[in-house]
Amino acid sequence: MSSAASPLQPRRVALVVIDLQNDFLAPDGAYARGGAVSPAAQLLPPRVAQVAQAVKAGGGLVAGSQFTLWPDAEGEPMVSPHLKELRPFLRRGDFAPGGTGQAHVPEIAPWVDVSVCKVAYSAFFNTQLDWVLRRAGIDTVAVCGIVTNGGVASTVRDAHMRDYRTLVLSDGCAAFRQEVHDTALADMSNVAQVLSCADFIAALAAGTP
Repeated sequence: MSSAASPLQPRRVALVVIDLQNDFLAPDGAYARGGAVSPAAQLLPPRVAQVAQAVKAGGGLVAGSQFTLWPDAEGEPMVSPHLKELRPFLRRGDFAPGGTGQAHVPEIAPWVDVSVCKVAYSAFFNTQLDWVLRRAGIDTVAVCGIVTNGGVASTVRDAHMRDYRTLVLSDGCAAFRQEVHDTALADMSNVAQVLSCADFIAALAAGTP
């Protein structure tokens, strides 16, 4: 964390965990079935869980987004055309609201205070995340999860546009390729402070309760 940055106030901090869900990461999830697993992403849950515990210990909030495929009147998932082309293996029941696949992975679930269902990249788009954060007195948002160049980057930019102090946890995110991850972090550094999970935890510990 830069020495020029003002100290964090832990009670005004929210950790926003993007899409660490069973259908993305579990061995029997939709993406594993479709052969679209990111090894780097599978390493995230225990690391992010430590961050979430630190946020909770400081009195902050943990919010988790859940990518959701809402069923139509016949029970078929409403998949956007670009996603259907990218992930043709998605089928009925994947990311279904209230289902096991849509749920947060077990390492993360116990720490999540607020869950929002999302249908696009950003956790702010068509959700109540902004309302909840403001009602809770949050002014600083730390974003982590998957994927760095997709849901994470979109959420970071939306947080910045909403005038939150915005942080992104460099080793709390992952993409399908390391170079894509690195490029996305470099790009986000224009609108957010990029720091490691360990540095963020240290900053919380040094902050004013």
